[in-house]
Parts: sequence; C-alpha cells; structure tokens
Amino acid sequence: QVQLVESGGGLAQPGGSLRLSCAASGFTFSRYAMSWYRQAPGKERELVARFSTTNGSAESADSVKGRFTISRDNAKNTMYLQMNSLKPEDTAVYYCNAKGASIQTLRYEYWGQGTQVTVSS
Repeated sequence: QVQLVESGGGLAQPGGSLRLSCAASGFTFSRYAMSWYRQAPGKERELVARFSTTNGSAESADSVKGRFTISRDNAKNTMYLQMNSLKPEDTAVYYCNAKGASIQTLRYEYWGQGTQVTVSS
C-alpha cells in the first residue's frame, strides 16, 4: 500500500532547528515530484517547499526562504526538510506530498498524515 510517513516534528524554541523526514513506500519514489506543505489552525494549507519535477530545482516559499532547505534521497525513498531559525509563525502541521511526474503517474497524488511543529518560548 502507498504510504507517506512524516516524522521529526516537535517543540522548538524560536531560533531553533528541526529536521523533518518523509518516508515513502508503495510507489516508485523517483518518479514523483515531492513537496512539503503546512497548515496552521484556521489557515489554508500552504506550500512550503518543493521540487518542481522529479529532477527539478528546489523552490521555497518567501516566508521560509533562506531558513528551510528541502532535499530528497531517492535511494532511501525519503524527503527531508531542514528547518533553521524557526519562528513562532512556523507553528503548523507539516505534510508530505507526492505527485506523479511521469505520463504514467500524472494522475496520482498522495499525502501523509502530517507532523506537528510547535515553535514557542
């Protein structure tokens, strides 16, 4: 079965760091474009960072640019989000997203259950 499992969330102080992981299984990871989203209470889900295609350049939202770094390891079927210089406004549930990037997989999109990140003093 297809699974995306996020981990690494928790409580951090402002200015602190966390590294999120997204472990994928049940599909061909290398053929999917991977992204991180987040959703704070009462707000819409927003894109945090992504790979535009399976081999595309990394892109990030202006709100996290220079602080967060997205990466992926196809050999481990895992995507990461290194979060530095955390701010209280980064508090949200962070979700892993996989979207098919080939003609054969274009119609497929998967979501993880999310991991909570709380930034508070």
